Amino acid sequence: RTLTGHRDLVCSVAFSPDGQTLATAADDEKVRLWRTSDGALLRTLTGHRDLVCSVAFSPDGQTLATAADDEKVRLWRTSDGALL
Repeated sequence: RTLTGHRDLVCSVAFSPDGQTLATAADDEKVRLWRTSDGALLRTLTGHRDLVCSVAFSPDGQTLATAADDEKVRLWRTSDGALL
């Protein structure tokens, strides 16, 4: 399966602990969450002001940490994409 949607280089990917969600980070300043079973885009996380270079799920999968070249680390609630 190929997941499309980012408009620039994808530089980080991470599976959620349960394997049902994939997070992708790209130079387009966005993070996308995908359902692994069918490749559907679940949500797009916006807020970084430069390329996003890293994504990581918390052990329970409820939080996603993202790091970007804007010198910020952001924490997001995965259930609704809210910035914590």
